Amino acid sequence: MLQWSSTNQSTLNGVKVLVYGGSGVGKTRLCATAPYPCIASAEAGTLSLSRVDIPMCQIKTLDDLKDFYRWATGSVESKYYMSLCLDSCTEIAESLLAHLKPTVKDPRQAYGEMLDQMMILVRSFRDIPGKNVYFSAKMEYSKDTATGVHKYLPMMPGQKLGPQLPYLFDEVFHLGVAKGQDGSDYTYLRTKADFQYEAKDRSGSLDSMEPPDLGRIFNKITGGRTQCQS
Repeated sequence: MLQWSSTNQSTLNGVKVLVYGGSGVGKTRLCATAPYPCIASAEAGTLSLSRVDIPMCQIKTLDDLKDFYRWATGSVESKYYMSLCLDSCTEIAESLLAHLKPTVKDPRQAYGEMLDQMMILVRSFRDIPGKNVYFSAKMEYSKDTATGVHKYLPMMPGQKLGPQLPYLFDEVFHLGVAKGQDGSDYTYLRTKADFQYEAKDRSGSLDSMEPPDLGRIFNKITGGRTQCQS
């Protein structure tokens, strides 16, 4: 049976965003700006969040991540959180690859299996209804396999996963640092692509540069409409 809805209801189902950037730029801190967040952390360092009180689940294995998914989609407790933060996709993929390599004779097989499993996992979290989902990733200078142009892209193990990852999202941002007129550093989110950086905003609601505040960005994308809760 066909299931009908309306395109103007899509933002009520939560905003799904991928943010990539260099080391120490603030990808983990960005979790604290999401509305009512809960964090699945595969990163070793969460010191930047030590001054805030956010529930965090440590992800060390693929089974941990699957358990977090089941909790996020099926538990009573998860209903209290509007935003799920996965920090970071890069670490999760690297851990998965390290687990797969000893199980196969040809390393290429491990990379292929890692790519397949990560695509399934990312799609699964991206498609969770009624939740904002924030994915962070490290950054690398790499060749875009679609265009052949070298750009800054999300860093993932292997040659294929990093360039493919942005295609799974409507919102892809680069988190960067620039100098203000007074000489001090400030952090920003780039939402539009240029010749150096991959980025996109399919909502059409954002400026090309936005302050690093996910709550503010989600509000602009949804037009202030209340999002559904699962």
